[in-house]
Amino acid sequence: MTIVLGIESTAHTFGIAVVRDGKVLSNARRGYITEKGGIIPIEAAKYHRGNKNMIYASALKDSGINQDNIDAVAISHGPGLSPCLLVGMEFAKELSKKLSVPIVPVNHCIAHLEIGRTTGAKDPVMLYVSGANTQIIAYASGKFRVFGETLDIGVGNFIDTFARNLGIGFPGGPKIEELAKEGKKFIELPYKVKGMDIALSGMLTNLKQKIDKINLHPPKANNVNKNDGAAIKNNYEKFKASDSEWNYTKEDLAYSMQETVFSMLVEIAERALAHTGKKELLLGGGVACNSRLQEMCRIMCTERGAKFFCPDRQFLVDNAGMIAFLGEIIYRSGTKEFERKDIEKLDIKPRQRTDDVEVSWR
Repeated sequence: MTIVLGIESTAHTFGIAVVRDGKVLSNARRGYITEKGGIIPIEAAKYHRGNKNMIYASALKDSGINQDNIDAVAISHGPGLSPCLLVGMEFAKELSKKLSVPIVPVNHCIAHLEIGRTTGAKDPVMLYVSGANTQIIAYASGKFRVFGETLDIGVGNFIDTFARNLGIGFPGGPKIEELAKEGKKFIELPYKVKGMDIALSGMLTNLKQKIDKINLHPPKANNVNKNDGAAIKNNYEKFKASDSEWNYTKEDLAYSMQETVFSMLVEIAERALAHTGKKELLLGGGVACNSRLQEMCRIMCTERGAKFFCPDRQFLVDNAGMIAFLGEIIYRSGTKEFERKDIEKLDIKPRQRTDDVEVSWR
């Protein structure tokens, strides 16, 4: 019997989970949110420090496991936001010393892929879509290879920035999904696919311009007083005159954004399936919670005779369950982990790429 405790703190979520023999017994987490604006790394780190002990106690209680029976601590050491990663690393080292157990460092992106084993997927292409990461990943020749990715901004950060421009707080993805369901009109947006890579910054600029046109955020150059109804009306008339198609709503923009971006993602995922010859597509990352993205991927897989897999929602968002799950696999494989005497050598890897990781457990 092997029991591994996992810690996740790459960004806005601090999570702790317990896994025993491949089964996730608990998966406690709390997330930093804002009413407006995006994630502030230093503030998120403070939030994590203030909640880590409570989350640890909750994870142990939910699992029914005594901390003295833990065999190893798995930690997501990258990629991610440095202030947040440091909180998790510090806590992992603290527990390692306290419990006299080794630390198993885990790559956050690969954990998203390996938790796909719980779905029955054997050898998938993974469409990994989260805040900072947008990648097409598959295992080949002893490594997890990146066959395609974003050339500028991760799709999750793209959606959160779009939401912020609409005046929606962080995280914006769930609210954008609800807005999109009310959209009535498809608005053409820049569609940028280059081989198996995508680019989103041009679309983000285009969306910001369109948001300005519906006066949710009047252009700063006009110095419009928000309380000046006449000025706003004049802006409205000017924008309407400059854009003959200015008859859309924020709901229309949310709907159009989703349809365009998700079509780009499905296109590169299908191209990767064709390139690798694999017959399984696995969704991973927080953006994979979106029901429309799941639907579009499922349709594509059905049309090309491939199998579609998507983990439970608790394993799509940032979570410690996947960290503990992969940590146990690595620990049981006999891969060298960081013993107590070596833990001070262990550090965070904020910019670690998926294809930089040596895969020794397969």
